[in-house]
Amino acid sequence: MSAPVRVAQLSCGPEHSGVQKEIYDAAAAVNAEMFFPDVTLNDIREAYGSFGLEARSADLQLAIARAKALVEGRVEADAVFIATCFRCAEAAIVRNELRRYIHEQSDLPVVSYSFTERTTSGTLLTRMEALTTIARRRALLAREVQEGLTMGVDSGSSTTKAIVMRDNAIIGTGWAPTTNVIGSAEEVIAAACSEAGISRDDLDAIGTTGYGRFLVGEKIGADLVQEELTVNSKGAVYLAGRQRGEATVIDIGGMDNKAISVQDGIPGTFTMGGICAGASGRFLEMTAKRLGVDITELGPLAMKGFSKEVPMNSYCIVFGTQSLVNALAAGSSAEDVAAAACHSVAEQVFEQQLQEVDIKEPVIMVGGTSLIEGLVHEMGELLQTKVIVPPHSQYIGAVGSALLASGFIRGDLG
Repeated sequence: MSAPVRVAQLSCGPEHSGVQKEIYDAAAAVNAEMFFPDVTLNDIREAYGSFGLEARSADLQLAIARAKALVEGRVEADAVFIATCFRCAEAAIVRNELRRYIHEQSDLPVVSYSFTERTTSGTLLTRMEALTTIARRRALLAREVQEGLTMGVDSGSSTTKAIVMRDNAIIGTGWAPTTNVIGSAEEVIAAACSEAGISRDDLDAIGTTGYGRFLVGEKIGADLVQEELTVNSKGAVYLAGRQRGEATVIDIGGMDNKAISVQDGIPGTFTMGGICAGASGRFLEMTAKRLGVDITELGPLAMKGFSKEVPMNSYCIVFGTQSLVNALAAGSSAEDVAAAACHSVAEQVFEQQLQEVDIKEPVIMVGGTSLIEGLVHEMGELLQTKVIVPPHSQYIGAVGSALLASGFIRGDLG
């Protein structure tokens, strides 16, 4: 086993809320070692005076001093984890500024998280896995070209996808709703291989990602089993032809959302999750069902409507559905309701998650919801920029897995 990744923790309150043990458990699951950077009382005083941000909390003042010690190289670390309480406004401001400061002043990968007393190691696991992957596998994530014959399988919460690539070109695809995890994976693998005109024995390497990545990876003997944050960001910039320079990747999924700031194909800062399903693709599926249209028809329908004509609250999926029903009962058109639903989801993602990353153009939208043009339009309006939707955007996790798996063909990235 490789040496543990040393992750510096900057935090306020997890030990008092019972979350610290969960942080340790999540870190241990990905062979990471959490530690608190050592600083002196004088370091705290100097940092508090020079950072330019006042904080009443002693723990937040300590976090600021620790951040400066990391940036100035007085403490060595492989990555940084910033955690503060969800209910504290002061902590949210400090957390965001520390994340930005570390990201801009060092090359340390950093993730920030706002916890509640119900936070578990399971909810932290994907973030920790991504953090340690960036620290451990920069050579793998820096890959710009797919080589050989590889497959990527994305076992997601709503759909399962597979991609076959040969020498930097997509030659086969497979898509199916996720029902039985293994069964759905076998279905899309067969479809992708059939379209590519190959057998599974012809493949040089296979990568898996998504919620079912471990189960599917074990079943099919995958060479790479990787969380979706690093895989999706790599796949997004690859398909958009933006592997060099800065970019922002947005993936609004069926169960959770991801916003990732990318530099030269490597994630810098990222956030994942969401307060409620009202800010996810699931709410748009419910909207389409209520309007009596297929989800593929929701985007064009929304483009014909005016979102401002319908008040919509999708912060909670229950209240969002109630708003939808009330609007239809009051005589609002299907077009206006579809537009309002797209605007509401985009607005919630903007307010809940995009404040946690530095938005750098180009903005690339991926995942199945990127095919809903009304949602892409509303996101572009909120961000005041043109949002790029690359070809095969709905297969993003599978593409990223196939690309990264090619690094294992020669055995030099195992």
